[in-house]
Amino acid sequence: MGLEVGEQFELRVTPDRYTTVRYAGASGDFNPIHIDEQFALSVGLPGRILHGLWSMAQVARAATDAAGGDPLALTELSVQFRGMGRLEQEIVVSGEVQAVSDARARVKLEARQGDTRLVRNAQAELLLR
Repeated sequence: MGLEVGEQFELRVTPDRYTTVRYAGASGDFNPIHIDEQFALSVGLPGRILHGLWSMAQVARAATDAAGGDPLALTELSVQFRGMGRLEQEIVVSGEVQAVSDARARVKLEARQGDTRLVRNAQAELLLR
């Protein structure tokens, strides 16, 4: 696998209406803003929202896909959460290779849903095998 400085990549994913319910079970985060539509509306949200960590997982997935699909290639990940993700709306995670040296690549990523930036200034380090 050979990533090069300036190389760009993206991942497109659309969370279905059950994503937050499945993720709540997997993560143990049963906050009602993620799983109860009426509760989410009652506290002023536009409906159930995605877990921030689910959005971060998509950023990690985009990075590992760029590294040939090996999840063990991801050695570091940092993100800044910025926006609320919605169900049934496409998310685009885009990334660009910033540096490559010593069999490692440094990539910068962000996740957007329409005009909303869900994750910004994400940085990942990938071990190139």
